[in-house]
Amino acid sequence: MRTLMTALAWISLMVFVGFYFEDMLSKQHNPNQSLETQYTEARVREVALQRNKYGHYVTSGKVNGQPVVFMLDTGATGVAIPDHIARKLSIKRGRPLQVQTANGTATSYSARLESVSVGDIVLHDVRAGISPGFKGDEILLGMSFLKHIEFTQRGDTLILKQYF
Repeated sequence: MRTLMTALAWISLMVFVGFYFEDMLSKQHNPNQSLETQYTEARVREVALQRNKYGHYVTSGKVNGQPVVFMLDTGATGVAIPDHIARKLSIKRGRPLQVQTANGTATSYSARLESVSVGDIVLHDVRAGISPGFKGDEILLGMSFLKHIEFTQRGDTLILKQYF
């Protein structure tokens, strides 16, 4: 009985340590999992994002009210959604388009998103592309979203502002 209790204690400890390190690694990849929106007297919504350890701005957000993870990409013309995420979000493919990516020419499918939000910054009717060749687990948040807000980088912080 004593051996069984010792084994259970070690297994419990290992499970706890595993969950702890999984959470820590997740926060290193996406340090912006819970966002606070500041409201200024000048009618501005402001969200501050921290750069992750890889030098990218990754954040939790929503597409059509459903939770997603974004990677901000000022080099992307639109919002690029991996096909497996688009299917999960029930986003319908539009007409096919040839697009230029860092890896060359690819086929993407036009889409319109009812809403895209980062914190309380929300845009409606956002142009996007569904990218079957994109295998990532994040949606690239490109200029079809970012051009409608002001953004400023200071050190490891990117500040997004929406005037309302």
